[in-house]
Amino acid sequence: MNKDFSKQIRRFMVPILFMVICGIGLIIAKPPVASITSELATRMVRNTFFVLSLLIPIMAGMGINFGIPLGAMSGQIGLIFAQDWGLTGATGLLVAALVGTPIAVLLGQFSGMVLNRAKGREMITSMMLAFFIQGWYQLFLLFFCGTIIPIRTKEMLLSQGYGIKNALTLVSRGSLDNMLKLRIDFPLAGGQAIRFDIPIATIIVIAILCVFILWFKNTKLGHDMKAVGQDQVVSTNAGMYSDKIRVQSIIISTVLACYGQIIYLQNIGTLSTYGGQDQAALYAAASLLVGGASVSKASIPNAILGTALFHIMFIVMPQAGKALTGDAMIGEYFRTFLSYAVVTIALIMHAYERAKEVEDARLRVRTDREENKAKSS
Repeated sequence: MNKDFSKQIRRFMVPILFMVICGIGLIIAKPPVASITSELATRMVRNTFFVLSLLIPIMAGMGINFGIPLGAMSGQIGLIFAQDWGLTGATGLLVAALVGTPIAVLLGQFSGMVLNRAKGREMITSMMLAFFIQGWYQLFLLFFCGTIIPIRTKEMLLSQGYGIKNALTLVSRGSLDNMLKLRIDFPLAGGQAIRFDIPIATIIVIAILCVFILWFKNTKLGHDMKAVGQDQVVSTNAGMYSDKIRVQSIIISTVLACYGQIIYLQNIGTLSTYGGQDQAALYAAASLLVGGASVSKASIPNAILGTALFHIMFIVMPQAGKALTGDAMIGEYFRTFLSYAVVTIALIMHAYERAKEVEDARLRVRTDREENKAKSS
């Protein structure tokens, strides 16, 4: 009983640690509940879809797909072209998704093929691959757009006449969020109130993705991915095309990341053309790991809980730093430190658990052999 309890504690150590950190931050900062609720709701709607895009490669045994910036780049290219063509609102977002999808499929195919050549090192390889593709992405937007590829909206170009500007204000800002929303007023002392909107349409889209993931797990391809994730050698011997299945998981993840970036940017309203995708993978991975997931097992509750905890920390820590030291930047530094530290801690703990499982299995085999030898003698 104690052994099982300690195993569960180790498994959920990261979310427990984050709950403690967020609780301490809330006690120090003492922010208004309405303000925290409003900001958290906005961040959850903005980021959850992107975090959910990590689940399918984990199911296929690929680990955390740090190559999802490839999907983010595809979505940004789609938004740039949709804006250049003068498409706004839901139509602009739909066209951005249609433009970004084939790019995401091609990049996902390429990424999956590369990762099949680096089995056992998929996460670091996908991270390096994202940096490599980012160079081509910047070349495409800096030199090809306005020269080889015509851009009709000259306001989007740099002063030299070609190359997309560093930052663009999206005309499709809030198109999905404002499609269907619920307005809530939180009363405050003194007769004031905090008003915020819940974007029902965006929540429905996220719910559809959750239903899709649950449905996908029960399809033939989903079962094949789980089998490949558990043991690739056995799956290959059983007649499955393991490499093809792994590539398909990366393609799906990259396409979902494309849509997730479009949802994120329409909520923000501003596109950082060359840096908007930089921290996408790290923050999404950190959110997932904070929810209790590992590089070999993750679920929808892990993604939702982790996103909530991670962004509560984002909201609270600057306020706690200001309350303690009078400087909000202290909280910002602490937040950045935790963002990287949580990934490191979770990966170290996962490696420790895997090594312990292998050692336990080895001891069981040795014990069985000794018992069989004793019986035979």
